[in-house]
Amino acid sequence: MPELSEGYKVLLLCLAAPGLYCLLVLVGRRLKRRHGVRLGWLYHLFSLTLAVYFPASLLDVPWGFQRHLAAAVVVLGATVLVALVDRYIWDYYFRQSHGVMVPKFLTEVVRLIILLVAVFLVLDIGYGQTMKGLLFAPGLAAVVIGLAMQDLVGNIIAGVALQVGKPFVLGEWLLIENRYAEVMEINWRSTRLRTNDDISIEIPNRELARVTIVNLNRPNRPHAMRISISLDYAAPPTRVKEVLLHAAANARGLAAEPKPRVYLKNFGDSGIEYEIKFWMEDYAMFNEVSDSIRTNVWYGLRRHGIRIPFPTRTVQLERPGRDRQQEVQSAARRILRQQPLFQCLTDQQLDALLPRGRAVHFGRGELLIQQGDEGASMFILVDGRATVTVERDGLSKQVGSLNPGDCFGEMSLLTGERRSATITASADCEVVEIGKDVLAKSLEQNPRLLQQLSELLAQHQQQTYGAWGADPKPNSVQGAKREDAGSFLDKLRAFFDM
Repeated sequence: MPELSEGYKVLLLCLAAPGLYCLLVLVGRRLKRRHGVRLGWLYHLFSLTLAVYFPASLLDVPWGFQRHLAAAVVVLGATVLVALVDRYIWDYYFRQSHGVMVPKFLTEVVRLIILLVAVFLVLDIGYGQTMKGLLFAPGLAAVVIGLAMQDLVGNIIAGVALQVGKPFVLGEWLLIENRYAEVMEINWRSTRLRTNDDISIEIPNRELARVTIVNLNRPNRPHAMRISISLDYAAPPTRVKEVLLHAAANARGLAAEPKPRVYLKNFGDSGIEYEIKFWMEDYAMFNEVSDSIRTNVWYGLRRHGIRIPFPTRTVQLERPGRDRQQEVQSAARRILRQQPLFQCLTDQQLDALLPRGRAVHFGRGELLIQQGDEGASMFILVDGRATVTVERDGLSKQVGSLNPGDCFGEMSLLTGERRSATITASADCEVVEIGKDVLAKSLEQNPRLLQQLSELLAQHQQQTYGAWGADPKPNSVQGAKREDAGSFLDKLRAFFDM
């Protein structure tokens, strides 16, 4: 076969190259749209160089830059290979098929290896530079490059050690040099962390390998945190521990297990120091959980009359003012005078009843009473709002709301039954609590109050049944009320021995 002329070869090359380029572009678009392979402008360069080099090598076009064109094809082809490995190995095989999240550091190392192999192949085959010649470069250049890359190489080696040892993974919370931060990214040079204030911290892997790392999420996801508080020496430690434990147990955001614990930590200068130990699964919620615990602690201490002492070196001067207890009882007295339940009491009897009651303060979200608990008191809501919830057959339903002037909790106080509903403060509430012993004295002086109480209890029970859409008796509503009132009257007489 006669050899083609140089001009004819160039003509064939000009005809074949555009078609091959268009074919490669169509293949790239299909990979990108159908399979999600991330191909960019480097793929177009690869397609262009391959479309020129491949026909030129087949036609043996005598161009002096064919070697450089081949080097470009190999290096740009390595970038295409990197994109294919990212999609089909890391993304499809590991993440989608096996649910394994490959660390970013490993993917970057593989990319670097592919590119280095391509470069070494080009230098060795295309330009005759062997590995030996590359490794044993002139001494001065090797020293300069070594000094320049000392930190870089150190970070890469430390990053490999962190990946092999795996002291932490993405999403875990660490304590590093008194800073709490979440692991956001691990790459070949550094590890990026984020604090609870959304501040990004980037620590070189070389430095990270030298410090002590405390992983909050190992061996288990829940981790313990602590809050300290100093309280009055006059408060009995056993009672204080109960109040603090109840406050911590009702906080939001805590892990279900283990339960919170309270310890007497130290005897300080101005008070006894207690420590609340609690568990949480996500440190990102630490500020919210701490706020919830401290808020519950303040209200709980206030209700039980436990003081948070001032420092002994501080002189506190207070202006004499009206006692809050008296203000609340005065408001309760005005409320009770308008309540049908207490209209049968004289002013003297009412004034004698309230001072023996106790003013109590509840914070928003706290439980005033809980369904199923034993009770020995009733409450008068002086200020605030609350919701009434009843649980039945595993379902919880709000059956009413309470406003200033309402009474609740009387069912357990008057009959000895367990609490029939849960009362939750929807705003800060101030209530007056009246115990059984206080009411018993008033009942002895005014037996008519028994009838009033029985009718009120019957009315409350009918309201509860109505909220659930059920009537406990086949008779009319009024008949049911009279029958319930009679039943409650018998219970009251038996409970108060009257």
